[in-house]
Amino acid sequence: MTKTETSRADGVMARLARFCYRRRRLVLLAWIAGVLAVAVAGFGYGAPSDNDFSGGDSGSAKAQALIEKHFPERQGDTLTLAIKAEKGIDDPAVRQKVEKTIAALADSPVTGPVVSPYQDENLVTKDRRIARTTVPLSDGDVEKSDVKPLVDAVKDASDGSVTLGLGGYMAEKAETPPQGPAEGVGLLAAAVILFIAFGSLVAMGLPIVTALLAIAGGLALTKLVGHLAPAPDFTLIFGAMIGLGGGIDYALFIVTRYKDNLGDGDGPESATIGAVSTAGRAVLFAGTTVVIALLGLLVMGQRLMTGVAVATSLTVLITMIAAVTLLPAFLGFTGHRINSLRLPRRASRRNRPADASAQARRTPAERWAGVVQRRPLVAAALAGASLLLLAAPMLSMRLSQPDASVQPHDRSSYVSHEILAEGFGPGYGAPLIFAAEDTDLRPVVEAVRETEGIAYATPAQVSEDGRAATFMAFPTTGYQDEATADLVHELRDDVLPRAPGGEHVLVGGPNAGTIDAAEAIGARLPLMIAAVIAMSMVLLIVLVRSVVIALQAAVMNLLSIGAAYGVLVAIVQWGWLGPALGFPAAMPVTTWVPMIMFPVLFGLSMDYQVFLISRVREEYERTGDTRAAVARGLARTARVITAAAAIMIAVFTTSLLGPDVAVKQGGLGMAVAVLIDATIVRMILVPAVMELCGKANWWLPGRPSPTAAPPVRTGQKAGV
Repeated sequence: MTKTETSRADGVMARLARFCYRRRRLVLLAWIAGVLAVAVAGFGYGAPSDNDFSGGDSGSAKAQALIEKHFPERQGDTLTLAIKAEKGIDDPAVRQKVEKTIAALADSPVTGPVVSPYQDENLVTKDRRIARTTVPLSDGDVEKSDVKPLVDAVKDASDGSVTLGLGGYMAEKAETPPQGPAEGVGLLAAAVILFIAFGSLVAMGLPIVTALLAIAGGLALTKLVGHLAPAPDFTLIFGAMIGLGGGIDYALFIVTRYKDNLGDGDGPESATIGAVSTAGRAVLFAGTTVVIALLGLLVMGQRLMTGVAVATSLTVLITMIAAVTLLPAFLGFTGHRINSLRLPRRASRRNRPADASAQARRTPAERWAGVVQRRPLVAAALAGASLLLLAAPMLSMRLSQPDASVQPHDRSSYVSHEILAEGFGPGYGAPLIFAAEDTDLRPVVEAVRETEGIAYATPAQVSEDGRAATFMAFPTTGYQDEATADLVHELRDDVLPRAPGGEHVLVGGPNAGTIDAAEAIGARLPLMIAAVIAMSMVLLIVLVRSVVIALQAAVMNLLSIGAAYGVLVAIVQWGWLGPALGFPAAMPVTTWVPMIMFPVLFGLSMDYQVFLISRVREEYERTGDTRAAVARGLARTARVITAAAAIMIAVFTTSLLGPDVAVKQGGLGMAVAVLIDATIVRMILVPAVMELCGKANWWLPGRPSPTAAPPVRTGQKAGV
């Protein structure tokens, strides 16, 4: 046994693995009891989701706070009923149906008084084909289940004579179906991939069962922590995706090393200890990197992003702990039966005749590494150019929040948007709200009305206490149009400062809030990226004891993430293949998606780097030959990294089956990034760059590069 093997056999990870293996019944019972207790508490008494992204020091946040203070009567959500009749709304049959629908909406216990468009000419277009009215919701907590009957009633009232649509935030939520079977499909895909990779139902089942127990505990704990760190409703979906993919991957790496150790002649206990001491150690470093990357969201200084960071980090932490405690217990129960219920396949290379040539014994991955290493500069240049080309669309990325205009076209909220845009202009769904204290807003209203891009501005209204005033203006362009964002900047930077008293006026509303959020993210995103990279590099240096490899990992990860951003922009914003992938229309990227994608992807990319480089490091310490170490390390990890990446891709792409366009964007972007990372980066860029760097790969200040180990005697196990 080598010195490295001896230290690992006596280390903390070895003692942990030995305890979990020998006390497997106790460990399993403790996990089951703990998960059940946390699940009952979390899913029964956990905090509800919080989707209020307002707040902060932005102009839109201050405008909202001012309105809430001086105009309390304006608080509460509202719905908008849109009506379109080709024969006109005064047609007797149309009027009867419209009045019946309005009466049904007004009679609901969750709505307030509804003004009929037949009573207010301002609610009807000049040709009287299109009309609208506002449906106020009760001041109390209105659930989407309360609004769903209203949406259904409006949809059922539409026929050939009149089209009706019910819009508004709560209407969109009410008719958005649940996530559905997406996670189940991802789990099934992961099971198929594991079965193909391991060729055994038993080996397939261990990572899945381990991950599912960990995810159940992690998500329940997330609900409990929500009382301290509120998080939006998409957090559980992302937590489930990241936990499922990461949890299965972590268990996959350990089970793969366990099977290798059994094949090398170890007994089940020794194989478990060896697997946890090597692959388990890499799992801890990889999982810690993901946790640190996710906690980088704290740098953004946004309340709900803090909740997302804490919640997803907890899920990853639980899956990581399960991989090095629960999984060794499971391995204790399976022993040599890990290969039971096998998939028929050809004999492995391990059992080939001894007189087979060395070239024939080399795996495809090892031969591929040799091809890359023979032309490393060409390979690195082609791979780098490909990544930069894919990343190019990122330069035109626009950020916004989804609204009714980008929802599926069969939804009532989309129908309402289309009717209102036709009758009252595209900007009706993107009002700008102006507010100020102790200021006469009449000159400001006139200045705003005369601004190019403004369709209409309402008269100013003074609050009951006489200390504030507000008015609304409607752009000529829609919520998602870049011209609307430009208009907000023009109003703030040029129009208001020139108007008498305008320097004290705040601009709020949906578009202003989205613009402020995007600018805040853009300002703090570089700080988050720098913090995540710095902390991840420190961890990688500790693991592989090389500054050069840590720098390589950081640059390559940035390239793969940039490429993923570029592909996301091309599909979502430019509309390439968008409808085929479930995006009803071209739209800007959702504001929070790039912010969450970066730490998740950087952490996951570091996972693959850790598992590949840790194996390369072992080979280098054994032989002192960088070229051979890279080729053998790639050969011994290629299959498992490919399987792990395939699982991640399967889990992330299942988000496309769900109804939420923002979640779809995040899932698609992360799936693309993992695909790029596992192919272009790991299979081409890593071996090419390491070949170019040679012995410089292992440089660490204050310590010489490691030298070759003594030759391994015949029959002695090399590495771990």
